[in-house]
Parts: sequence; C-alpha cells; structure tokens
Amino acid sequence: YNETNLRQFVEDSRANLDVTTIDMVLLHCPPTSVYDNKGVFDLLETLKDEKKIHHFGVSVETVEEGFKALQYPGVAAIEIIFNMFRLKPLDAFFKAAHEAGVGIIVRVPLASGLLSGKFDQKTTFNPNDHRAFNREGKFFDKGETFSGVDFETGLAAVNALKDYFKTDQLAPIALRWILMFDAVSTVIPGASKAKQILSNAQAAQLPPLSEDDMAFVEAVYERYFKKDVHPQW
Repeated sequence: YNETNLRQFVEDSRANLDVTTIDMVLLHCPPTSVYDNKGVFDLLETLKDEKKIHHFGVSVETVEEGFKALQYPGVAAIEIIFNMFRLKPLDAFFKAAHEAGVGIIVRVPLASGLLSGKFDQKTTFNPNDHRAFNREGKFFDKGETFSGVDFETGLAAVNALKDYFKTDQLAPIALRWILMFDAVSTVIPGASKAKQILSNAQAAQLPPLSEDDMAFVEAVYERYFKKDVHPQW
C-alpha cells in the first residue's frame, strides 16, 4: 500500500479495461493499519484529481474497519460482509454510512453458499476450495468462509429458514432480505452459471418481506450465531 504499487495497479486496470478513467477502485481488505495511513487515501484523492479514477472505496473485514474508512470524506463506497448470518452492520454502521452518503456494497451475501439452501451434511468441497480448508481461519480471516459460522450450525439455521419460508430455494429470499435495507446500494453474489446470474437479478423483483419475515430472520441469528459471530466482525 504505497504510491508505486497503487499507481501501477490503477494503470494496469485502466489498460486491461481499456478505459481512461476507472469508475470505482476499492482497496480490498487491506491490513487494519492502512486505515490509519492518511497518505494512502490522499493518493486516491490525487488519482481522482488526475482523472485516473472517478471514485474510491474500501472492502472491509470488520465493522470497526468500516467506521475507520468513514473518517475519510473521499470514500464513496464500503464493501462489507452482510447476510442473514451476519447482522452486526445493522447496529450502527449502516446508519452512519447512509448519513455520510457512502454506498454499501454487500459481499458474501449467501454465506459462501450456505444460504443457497443447496448444502447438507453430505456436501463435500474440493480440497482447493476455501470452504474445505479454511473453516477454522487457518489461512485467512475465518469470516470470509461461511461468514465465520460453523458449517453444521449453519445447516441447522438454514433448515429453520427453509421450514419458515416453505422452500429449499433460499438464495432469492436471502438476496431480497438484504435489499430490504435502504443503506444497501448493491449486492454482489457469486455465480458459476448463467442461470444463476439471472436468478440473482430477479431476486430484486420479489415482493418485500413482511415484518414477521424480518423478525424471524433476526430470531434465527439471535439463536444460532450472535454469541459467536457478533463480537468478532
């Protein structure tokens, strides 16, 4: 996170995208110390002045880092993990970002596929898949894998949601749930097939969830995850 590297990354991206100015540059999960390095954010402002980028933001691991990013007026967007199993951003962060006019980009919206509703106790993952080798956070932040929740506990919560919503197809509901929050600008679910992209996009057209629906999701979080997840991220 120095001027030489950041400038090179931006120049490479401009060339790869074949654009003069990049719409948005996000620092992806930088070390926490970077948030206290004003020079990094001053450089991003300079790149804006030079018309190399239009906007910049940060992808964060924790709510605490999100608040640190909000200290810089030039930050236009913050990307953060938020889903039915990770509710901490609702405590105060969403309100603060919304009031600051900072867009929220939601990542890991399906908890690494748990909230797709397709996994069960028999599901296995390729040894090179982080869902196989990083469940305990030995290689990078555990919060990136199943949003930091225990796989078996996650399955129990998923079954509770399936029973309540009366469907095995949870992904559209999980995405529509995220879009119920005004602070959210967009959601970035993964997809490996064209039909998944279409299904993800169509989730935005679903009817709003009811107050009872929202309360049930919160109750699931309180029951299965809050004690272990809330203090960490």
